[in-house]
Amino acid sequence: MYKQKKNEKSTKNKWKRSRSRMYGIGILIVTLCLTACEKEEHRMEEIQLEEVEKSESDSEERQNQSASEVPDGERQPKTIWVYVSGAVCTPGVYELPEGSRLFEALERAGGMTEAADQSFLNQAELLTDGVQIQVPTKEEVASGIAAEANTSGAPGESGKTSQGKVNLNTATKEELMTLPGIGEAKADSILTYRESAGGFQSIEQIKEIEGIKDGVFEKIKEWITV
Repeated sequence: MYKQKKNEKSTKNKWKRSRSRMYGIGILIVTLCLTACEKEEHRMEEIQLEEVEKSESDSEERQNQSASEVPDGERQPKTIWVYVSGAVCTPGVYELPEGSRLFEALERAGGMTEAADQSFLNQAELLTDGVQIQVPTKEEVASGIAAEANTSGAPGESGKTSQGKVNLNTATKEELMTLPGIGEAKADSILTYRESAGGFQSIEQIKEIEGIKDGVFEKIKEWITV
């Protein structure tokens, strides 16, 4: 009887040890499976990331290729700015396509007045950025004033130079209003400031006037002088 009980106890112990080993093996298998799944998931993420990067690179390359294949005639044209003054219907600063001729600038300014000497300028002349087109009257041509105005480069009584710039210290209200972004109210403010400050020492000083900050200054800085 004692021997039988001992054998039963030994069998139970063996079964417990066997069950423990099975549990351990099961846990190990589960752990290995989870690790393998994590590695596979990480590998798939890397593959997807590589595919996204390759797709973006291919898309950018196609865009660059498409841009290089755009005909010259379909590309955004460059522009120039010119100042038309004198005997024209609407003096002012105008934006024109690069390669424009003088007659096109005159058309933008409303054409020449009846008093203008239409033969004084070469209307087929090719324009460049920043140029002034001063249209003289017949009287000015006859008296020689037109030739002097086109060679002196100094401010005249009108407050404008032959380089197409408006002198802040001598310009009239109407001349100030030909500047981009300068309307009647801002022109009045400039004249008031000029009188109270005794004139401008630099073109940057105009930014001290209320309503004329960096945005407006960037538009007019190429067209003003002191």
